[in-house]
Amino acid sequence: MNFAKIEIVDAEIRLKGKWSLAGLSDFERELAKLSFAGILRIDAHGIESMDTAGAWLFHRTFQNMALEIEGLRPEHVALIEMVSALGVAERAMPEPRDFLERLGLAGWTGLAQVYAMLSFIGEASVAMGRSAANPARVRWKPIWHNLQHAGFDALPIAGLLSFLMGVVIAYQGAEQLTRYGASIFVVNLVGLSMLRELGPLLTAIIIAGRSGSAFTAQIGTMKVTEEIDAMRTIGISPMDQLVLPKIVALLIALPLLTVYADIMGVLGGMMMASFNLGVNYTDFIDRFGSSIKVSAFLVGIGKAPVFAAIIAVVGCFQGFQVSGGADSVGRQTTKSVVQSIFIVIVADAVFSIIFSLVDL
Repeated sequence: MNFAKIEIVDAEIRLKGKWSLAGLSDFERELAKLSFAGILRIDAHGIESMDTAGAWLFHRTFQNMALEIEGLRPEHVALIEMVSALGVAERAMPEPRDFLERLGLAGWTGLAQVYAMLSFIGEASVAMGRSAANPARVRWKPIWHNLQHAGFDALPIAGLLSFLMGVVIAYQGAEQLTRYGASIFVVNLVGLSMLRELGPLLTAIIIAGRSGSAFTAQIGTMKVTEEIDAMRTIGISPMDQLVLPKIVALLIALPLLTVYADIMGVLGGMMMASFNLGVNYTDFIDRFGSSIKVSAFLVGIGKAPVFAAIIAVVGCFQGFQVSGGADSVGRQTTKSVVQSIFIVIVADAVFSIIFSLVDL
C-alpha cells in the first residue's frame, strides 16, 4: 500500500501517497520530528487520495505556515476547508491543579457524597415507615431470599473464621498467662474479647465483604442494564423491591450470625485452652459461667443491628451510584466494601467510648 510520504527538497515540501487513516499513525510521528524552517512551497501533486484523518493532519501541520500550495485537488481542498471550519484540533491538556484546588475539590466531592448518602438514608427510612404502617406492602419473598444469601449461606465462613480467631486468642494468651500461673484466665480473655468485640466486628467485616459487595454488584448491574428504570416505568419502587428486603434481611441475619460466631469463637478458645494450657472443658465452662456477665454478650449483640444497617445501606447506596458500564460496577463495589468496613470500625470505636462512659 502506498502510504503517505513527505520529501523536503531545497525550499519545497513534496507530499505523496495516500493520506488516509490506515497509513497515518507512523507518518504522524515522522512529521513531528521534521523542521520546516525556510520552506516556501508545498507540492501536493503526489497525493493520491485523502480522507478526513488526512485532511485533519494536513490542516494541523501546515495551518500556521504562510506557504504556497500547488497541485492540491479541488476535492482535497474542500475536505481540508471542512475540517478547518469544524475546528477539529488536538484536545488541550488541562493544566495541573495545585494542592489547594485538589484539596477543595476532594472536600466538595466528599460533602456531595455525604449529602447523597443522607438523602438515601432518609428515603429508605420513609419507605420503611410506610411498610411498617402497611404490612401488606412488605415483599416477603425477596426478604427470605436475601436472608438465605446473607445469613444461612454465610454460616460456614463466619463459623470457621470465628473458630480460628478463638484459637489464635487462646494460643497468644497462653504464653503470657503461663508465666504467672494464671492459665484459667484464658477463659476471661477468650470470652470477653469474642463476645464484646471480635464476634460482632469480625462477623460484620465478613458480611461487608461478602454480602455488602453482592448488594452493590446486583443493584449496579441492574442499573447498567436499565432494569431499575424499567421497574420505575411499570410502577415498582426500587426502594421497596431492592433496598428494604436487603436491610430487613441483614437486620435479622447479622445478630444471629454474631451469636453463632460467639459460640464458634469460644469453642475454638476452649479447644486450644485444653490442648495448650491444660484447662479442661469442664473447668472452662464453669469459669465462663461465673466470670463472663450477660452484659458482655448483650453489648456484642446490641452492636450487630447497627453494623447490619450500615452494611446494607452503604451496599445499596453504592449500587445506585453506578453509572456508565461494567467498570463502574467494579469501582462502586470496591468503594462499598471499603466504606462499609471503615464505618463499621468507626461505629465500633464510638460504641467502645459510650460503653466506657456508662461503665458497661
